[in-house]
Parts: sequence; structure tokens; C-alpha cells
Amino acid sequence: MSAILWTIIIIATLGLVLAVVLYLVAERFKVEEDPRIDEIEKVMPGANCGGCGFAGCRAFADTAVKAPNLDANYCPVGGNEVMKKVAAILGYEVQEKAPEIAVVRCNGNCEARPRINEYDGYASCRVKAALYSGDTACSFGCLGCGDCVNACQFGAISMDPATGLPVVDQEKCTACGACAKACPKNIIEIRPKGPRGMRLWVSCMNKDKGPAAKKACANACIGCSICFNTCTHGAIVFENNLAYIDPAKCKLCRECEAMCPTGAIHATGFPKPLDKDAVKARIRERNTKAAEAKKAAEAAAEPQKKEEE
Repeated sequence: MSAILWTIIIIATLGLVLAVVLYLVAERFKVEEDPRIDEIEKVMPGANCGGCGFAGCRAFADTAVKAPNLDANYCPVGGNEVMKKVAAILGYEVQEKAPEIAVVRCNGNCEARPRINEYDGYASCRVKAALYSGDTACSFGCLGCGDCVNACQFGAISMDPATGLPVVDQEKCTACGACAKACPKNIIEIRPKGPRGMRLWVSCMNKDKGPAAKKACANACIGCSICFNTCTHGAIVFENNLAYIDPAKCKLCRECEAMCPTGAIHATGFPKPLDKDAVKARIRERNTKAAEAKKAAEAAAEPQKKEEE
């Protein structure tokens, strides 16, 4: 009986001593957290999507507290309203950002980009991309397995069975960027929504030269530079045989869309459908006036040129 009693006493004493040691160690090495981290985490949307560039909402809150300002911190899911609350907690000022949305830069539907082989493996774009270039002659386009759909926590993207391409629901999209990160072909871009939801973009990522791009997909950008020469705002740039519309410079005139020979330039959110004939007539009139003005200027400069000679 005494042996059992002593065993209990020893174990209890040992437990008490270890508990005291653990308490002292915890007190010695504990990390004091700024209480504002909890406050910020409470006003965050709690999606933990990583769209802000951090591992989750708490990591964002911790970084925001330690930062001298909020210039490098933004929650795309919560948007400006959440950022105003974060700024109020920290006593910072925050600049409002224009709403953004995911856009799909591939228009290679089943008709424009026919299959040349059949994939019979695990249904994953990332796995498919690692094995070969895809089911079609275009090695830059959508692979159609829906990794972007699986990555979206908000149900904002789905695969259209008719086209085989992803479709973004602009009412649900939070511009978190999860779909863009999940796409191994990088065909999804996060762009400004545009004023009243109006926006233009080149729905193609094919960097092959014109004939090869056209052969692979009827809707491809062929690098013809017609849109570049048409734009009077300097909003279109070319790199690797591919046009790109800078949303910061685009004035939404839709002239590039009207002139694109393959329909690679897409528009959405506009209240009226595009009247291509009217736009082309406007461009022709502008070019005619510019040519006449140039001719008149050259004619006016001719006498002075002869005098100088």
C-alpha cells in the first residue's frame, strides 16, 4: 500500500515540477502579439485565398500591422470597404483601388481550334501541361480540364461545355487571383473591371507568327498590327507577335475591336453592340483628313524649301 502511495506522490510531484518548468519557459519565450492583429483579422473576409499575396487573412493582418503604410497591402476579396476598416484600426490612410476581375485570354473554342488528338489521363490542366502541349495545334491555349474552376472558392468560374472554355461570372468574381495561379498556360489575367464594367482585352496568348497562329486557331491574334496602327491613344503594345491592351491607357473607343480581322479582341459591359461599319467609316474619315492635312502642310512648306535651296 505504501509503495502505491509513494508512486502517486512522486508522479504528482514530478507533474507539478514539469508544469512549473513549462510555465516558466513559456513566459520566458512567449511572443507578445499586437492586439490590432486580432482586430484586423475580424474585419477580414476570412477567405484565406491568398489573393493578397500572403498565406491567409491572419498573415495579411500581421504584415499590415508591421508595415509603415498600406501601399503594399490590399485585400482583393474585401475590396475598398474592408481596407477602409483596416486603415481605421491602424490609423492609416488608404487609397481606393479600381475594382478588378478575372478575364480569360483564350477564345479557342471547339470550332476555331479543333482537336488533333485525345487526352486520356488524369483530368488536370497542370498534369496535362506537364505531359504535352495539349489536344489542339495551339500550344498556348486553354487545356479545358478546369483547374481554374477547382481553385475558385467563390463559384465564380465554370467551364462552358459548348466552347470548352472557362467563363467568369462577374457578379461572383472577387479578383483573388486563385484561378490565374492555377492555370499552367497563364491565360487568365486579373484586369480592372473598367468604368461601369466596360472593358476590352485581347483574348489570345498565342505567340506564334501570324500564319502558324491562324492555322492553329481561327480566332488567334496574328500579330498583324492593325489594332496598333488604329489606336490613337497608345494603348496597344506588341511583344512576341502578340497584341496587348493596356487598361490604363485604353479609352474604350472600340476601334481596335472593329478592325481586328480575327475577332481576337473582346469587349464586355458596353450598353450597345458594336457597329463595325460605322466605326470603320469614322476611321476612314479620320485617316482621309489626316492625309489631306499632311498634303496641305507639305504644299505650304514647298516654297520655303525652294527658297532655302
